[in-house]
Amino acid sequence: MEGPPLPPRQQTLVAAIDMGTNSFKLLVARVLPRGHLHALARLKEPVLLGRGRAADGSVAPDARLRAVAALRSFSLALRALDVRLARVVATAALRSAPNRDDLLTAVSAELGFQVDVLSGEEEARLVYLGVLQFLPLFHRTILVVDIGGGSTEFVVANKGKVLYATSLDLGHVSLTEFHERCGNFGDLRSYIRSVLNQSPLVDKVKELGFEIAVGSSGTIRSIERSIFLDGFDESMGRDFGREWRFSRDELGLLVEKLTGPNPSEVERAKRLGFRKRRREFIVAGAVLLLEIFETLGIDNIEVSGYALSEGVISEMLTNDRKDYDIGMNARWRSVVSLAMRFDGDNRMKSALHCVGIAKEFFDGIRRSDKLVDGNARLHEKDFEYMEAALLLHNIGLLMGMKGYHKRSYKIIKNCGHLHGYSSEEIELVALLVRFHRKKFPRDQNDHLKELSAEMRQKFRVLCVITRISLRLQKCQCVTSQRLEVFPTEEGFEMVLGSLKDHLQGSHGIELTSAIIEEELRPELDHFEEVFQQKMSVSVP
Repeated sequence: MEGPPLPPRQQTLVAAIDMGTNSFKLLVARVLPRGHLHALARLKEPVLLGRGRAADGSVAPDARLRAVAALRSFSLALRALDVRLARVVATAALRSAPNRDDLLTAVSAELGFQVDVLSGEEEARLVYLGVLQFLPLFHRTILVVDIGGGSTEFVVANKGKVLYATSLDLGHVSLTEFHERCGNFGDLRSYIRSVLNQSPLVDKVKELGFEIAVGSSGTIRSIERSIFLDGFDESMGRDFGREWRFSRDELGLLVEKLTGPNPSEVERAKRLGFRKRRREFIVAGAVLLLEIFETLGIDNIEVSGYALSEGVISEMLTNDRKDYDIGMNARWRSVVSLAMRFDGDNRMKSALHCVGIAKEFFDGIRRSDKLVDGNARLHEKDFEYMEAALLLHNIGLLMGMKGYHKRSYKIIKNCGHLHGYSSEEIELVALLVRFHRKKFPRDQNDHLKELSAEMRQKFRVLCVITRISLRLQKCQCVTSQRLEVFPTEEGFEMVLGSLKDHLQGSHGIELTSAIIEEELRPELDHFEEVFQQKMSVSVP
């Protein structure tokens, strides 16, 4: 029988640093049982490594200083999180820089980082591995398009093997600068088409073919987000059932709006929902993507939320853990995909915090010999349902605060986003989201009629744990590393840890056991009702 998984504090933290041409990025992730990756931190520094390069491609002295400063800040973050396993990779700017060894030596001497300068093919392969962590496409031949600031990578791959990869000097920043010089979009389009057609890319894609096109860059994700949230035709409406994809027609309509007459390009991008950091470069990025669609015959493109950094971590785990399966768990991928679509970074971090709290609570109850509802025991798969619900409980906030839990329920239940779950399992996850706030459902609640008797019992147990975890997170009195649950003669005791400096409420008031119990009282009463056991709170 499978034993309980390791609690969060014993699980592996891994990190990847991507030294890109324009930005350096740090991803820190927690590796959970079954190979799931929880992104704990994402940091980004606008290093602009490619700015001011000499004619031979050498990195400029001021860019080198910015690079070391950015990596220094990343090093501090890794130490603060006690990350022991990290890989640093560099891409096009350093790949072509004659003086790259000067920077790499300085980084190694000061910070201890050993930087791997990726070849174009290696970078493409790792982007592909990242895509496979987001989309279940291992057995399909796919074309991956990754638009960066200074270049665009193209990959044709199948079953983990790269069939063809190339990188072209077409990036959203360099093309924005070109457009500023030439002053019209006709010249910009002609230049892009010329670079595409002069490369072997077009013939190789025709030769190899592809079943699905995938976009993995921030530019492409921003375009999809704008299309998804706003729509560009009243007849389209807002379709919450659609996956992460868009068509050539949708992209063409967006480009028309972005390149139209007054107001300015940046103002047009703002009105179409593009975030501030994207507005300056999104017009060139969208024009580039449309030319790629037309030149390579792409009608529709799927969008991956993962790319190079996730691919780097995936390969690290493949080499380090015998139990890691690169193509595993479509269920998990579909949950993460749905959560990322509707939730911003802050809400995702909040949801992940709740998952950590719930895992400690769940494991404490599961280790106990006490009976749940008289005859039921918790199993590891039960946590998967609650984990999905916690990651998705906020998605209805996209349309406003009022009644968001009901909107979240409808999105999960009716839109077909969760893959690999039975209809009853989807209903269970949706109900956990529906009842994570407001009234606690009684056993005979009309919403529970579609569940079997066993699932109704399971639902009430998981609902209690979900609500307590969310309430603990809301009152800011615990982290996932400082929560333990123990059986006692009277029932259960929840211990919130001994680091009282961290037990501060949002108004700076020290949270005692009595105050926390008062905050949790409604949920602790529900716990007693469902478990027939009391739950006390202590702060050593």
